[in-house]
Amino acid sequence: MEIELKLALDPADVTRCRRHPLLAGVKAERRRLHSIYYDTPDFTLTRRKIALRLRRVGYHWVQTLKAAAPAVGALSARPEWEVQVMSNTPDLAVLPAAARALLKGVDLALLAPVFITDIKRDTWQISVGETVMEIALDQGEIQASRLATPEAKPPESQVCEIELELKAGPPDGLFVAALGLLKRVPLRIDSRSKAVRGYVLAGAVKPAPRKAVWPKLTPSGAAGTAWVALAEAALAQLVDNLSGFLEQADDSEYLHQTRVALRRLLGLARLLRQPDPAWLAPLREHMTLLNPARDWDVFQEETLARLEWPHDEAFSARVAAQAATARQTAQAALASPAFTHAVLLLGQALLSPPDLNLKAGAWAAKVLERRWKSVKRRGAVLADGDDTARHALRIAVKKLRYASDALTNLYGKRGKKAIAGLEALQESLGTLNDLVVAERLMRTLAQAYPETAFSGGQVVGLLSAEARKGTRSDRQITRALAAIKPFWRKP
Repeated sequence: MEIELKLALDPADVTRCRRHPLLAGVKAERRRLHSIYYDTPDFTLTRRKIALRLRRVGYHWVQTLKAAAPAVGALSARPEWEVQVMSNTPDLAVLPAAARALLKGVDLALLAPVFITDIKRDTWQISVGETVMEIALDQGEIQASRLATPEAKPPESQVCEIELELKAGPPDGLFVAALGLLKRVPLRIDSRSKAVRGYVLAGAVKPAPRKAVWPKLTPSGAAGTAWVALAEAALAQLVDNLSGFLEQADDSEYLHQTRVALRRLLGLARLLRQPDPAWLAPLREHMTLLNPARDWDVFQEETLARLEWPHDEAFSARVAAQAATARQTAQAALASPAFTHAVLLLGQALLSPPDLNLKAGAWAAKVLERRWKSVKRRGAVLADGDDTARHALRIAVKKLRYASDALTNLYGKRGKKAIAGLEALQESLGTLNDLVVAERLMRTLAQAYPETAFSGGQVVGLLSAEARKGTRSDRQITRALAAIKPFWRKP
């Protein structure tokens, strides 16, 4: 089982990396790695999340078969089998039975090169405490050989990354080493393997924003273990959307899913009711840096799209410019060493489950009951129709919904039904909040571009009318609250 931590860096920082004190006095081994990845024409192996690679090592070829396993932050672990072969043609008969079993039903006669990687690698053997690791610095390129034509150069992607691979001892040392490197070298989170990048380049895989997949929880399991599983799922969602947002910022769904993951992590931290962990404050700060970009995206793609108002090209262009600037700020925040530091601290913390001294079922019921009481308290003061009270209720409903989202698979269908009611209530309570956000954005826009003030005022006026028409009455909200059943309570 291969366990490694992977981080990206800019080529301009490679020299600084080589000179890092962690590597001082350790002789580097230098190799050139020329690898060929194989698959069938319809990418059967890719669809099974299997990578088959032939790599030239000196005068020999080494065949490697890797099977996928989930990554936790930047840390990943996956089954791997390596064996020396005679040439750069796959010889699957020499693989062990467990590896061959993964290939059952694959027409092996159809295997052909899909892409190649040409990498210059420097490796250092390092010990940090009880952890023995290999640190590898890789520079080179990935080339989609199958797409090459006589008239055109095949598509390629540059590689510049550092990998810390566990050889012996606890994995905590990988994070200690990575945090040490980060003090002098700007590193960013990018857990994508060269294989994944190569398959995307070859057209075998189409990258897409990733939604969270909550883990299955067992009521009788330890609450601390359940919390770690939930945090790992949210962190995986965060990491999986990072590269997409940094490379395809115009696809607003990447930013949306990144914020969803961050919001879930922040919410999970609150569920602990323990002193704030070291990673919490910096992640909260980065969430704040992402909010303007999401607000502009929603305003541009959803709010304006649903309003019936005279189209103003100059106004729309200014809105698009503000949105683009906000996305650039968000990209810089997520590519910063400060964000990398926070994610590494979180990944390190997840190696040790918190001591909650409860079973998962009892802990979940306690958390949800606390959130429900907060909703009930805020719902009880709506009689005067105060917008401040509505806002407080919206926040309480949102917190209950996020907690329910994470814990609902402990309760089956009754939990899902309740979440649907919470979502509808949250949406109706959010109508006024959409107006507040739009007013703020229009003030910002008018300050930067005074000529947009009139159109901005029109938009705010239309949203005000929409809010007055669409907002539920206090009586309707009270009825909606009464319809939500505390599904975590025993029947």
